[in-house]
Formats: sequence, structure tokens, C-alpha cells
Amino acid sequence: MSKPRKPKGRPISGWIILDKPVDFGSTEAVSKIKWLFNAQKAGHAGTLDPLASGMLPIALGDATKTVPYVMDGRKIYEFTVSWGEERTTDDLEGEVTQSSASRPAEEAIRALLPRYTGVIEQIPPQFSAIKIAGERAYDLAREGETVVIPAREVEIFRLTLLACPDENTACFEVECGKGTYVRALARDFGRELGCYGHISELRRTFVAPFAEEQMVPLETLTALEAVEDRDERLAALDAFLVDTGEALSNLPHIAVNDDQAHRLKMGNPIILRGRDAPVAESEAYATARGKLIAIGEIGEGEFRPKRVFG
Repeated sequence: MSKPRKPKGRPISGWIILDKPVDFGSTEAVSKIKWLFNAQKAGHAGTLDPLASGMLPIALGDATKTVPYVMDGRKIYEFTVSWGEERTTDDLEGEVTQSSASRPAEEAIRALLPRYTGVIEQIPPQFSAIKIAGERAYDLAREGETVVIPAREVEIFRLTLLACPDENTACFEVECGKGTYVRALARDFGRELGCYGHISELRRTFVAPFAEEQMVPLETLTALEAVEDRDERLAALDAFLVDTGEALSNLPHIAVNDDQAHRLKMGNPIILRGRDAPVAESEAYATARGKLIAIGEIGEGEFRPKRVFG
């Protein structure tokens, strides 16, 4: 019997809150970070288009188990809409499909925003990762097919007009829930205002629960490639890691002792004691000495682990 292969790379765990540059794909960014950190595993929480910049949380090692909790978080984008053209991709990358000499007044733009706040119906862009009969919509669109993508509900918590630099552009900020396409907002704004529109700039500044000040530019990390000593280089990179447990900060939390942590790591439930112990939670996380131990559920006076961390 052959021996199981030893995983390549270091078994590190944590998050890099990358400030992704323009013209750099999300998958490309993950590969670069995984290589820089010599990590065994890596994944991202929420794709950013190559033409977009800003916050791209990248999970390393065991932190990949917490990606779904970040994917579900609120997001904030700053974006610029250019009026007068609708494009196949709803951004600068696509071909022009409709054009207009009309330009909207600032008052008309402001009057539009309340209709796009709250729970709204949105049709995702033709160039999106939505699956249609098992195929990605963007693959079908690249083959020249026009696909019918059903509308779905998304939630817009806040939508603000920041500025109208000139008659051709308007700058916005939006705080939205999972599954919202900002490109679709630009498309729909333009259609409703009768002038067409597409995204010309897009930057993500927030992905819950991470903060904007936690972002690190890619060039800051790649600059450390110049450090010749491997241990020194990796230590400098590791200083940018955000603890795995921060991805779960929106969940209820319990602190456990070393004996309880050992039981949880073995997959066993632990009894919760004390007046302040939570009674019932469908999801919560446990830490010992500040280190993430498990994600699980609380019920009948017990914490039952569902996912454990090394």
C-alpha cells in the first residue's frame, strides 16, 4: 500500500484581507497569495471582477472552512456609472449594445435611489457566474448566446449618490447583501433614466466582518519577495495574517478550557455550565486561549461541534 502524499506547503491558517488591484483576477490573486505564503490551501470569499479593485478576503489553511460565513456577509462598494452606453458585460470590458445622447439630471438620479433600496428584484448580468442548465452564464454569453436569467431577490441596505463629477458620470456607494450585482444596478439605472449606463469604476471597501483598515495592498506583500532569508520572509508575511476566528465574529461565542478544547477536537460535545451559558443557538463558535477550536450548535445545555480546527 502506498503512503498518503504529504500536503505541499505550510499548514498555516488565517485570512489575508487583500486590496486587489485592477486587472488582476480573483483566482489569480488566490494563487499568488498561496504561493507567497507557501500555504497548503487557499480560497477567497466573494469574487471581484478583474476591472474592480478593493477588498478580497483570502483564506489560508483551516480558514477555508470559514469562507461561507464571510460569503454571507454585507458588502460595501463605491462605483462610478458612465451614462450614454449599455454594454454586453455592463462594464467597460464589453461591447456597446445601446447608446443615447440623453443625460440624466442629478435630481432624477436622486429620485431613483429609493426604488433600489430594500429588498428588490434583480436580473443578474449576462456575463455572470450564474448557472443556466448546468452552464455558467458567462460561458454561454461568450459563445454569443442570449440567456434568460430569472430575476432574484437581493437586499440593498443603503444606496447613496456621492457626486456627479460631470454630466456623463455619477458616483455612488452601496451597502448590500449576498448575491447583489453592482453592474446590474448600473444597467438598470441607465434603462430607467432613459440614457443607458455601465460601470466604469468599481471598488469594494468592506466585506463583513472585516474592516477597511485590515486591507493590505498586493504590492506590499510582493515586495517581501526581495527578502532572501526564507524564514525572515515568511515571518514578515505572516504578520499580515488575520486570525481565522475573526471571520466568525458575527456568531455567538463561547470560551472553553484546555480539557473542553480536547474533547471538541475529538468531535465530542461539551456541557455548558453557568447562568450566562447560552441556551440554544443553531451556530456558534468556541475558542480556547483565543484560538478557534470549533464551530457547532448549542442545545440542551451542550455545545456540539460540527467543524473542528487544528
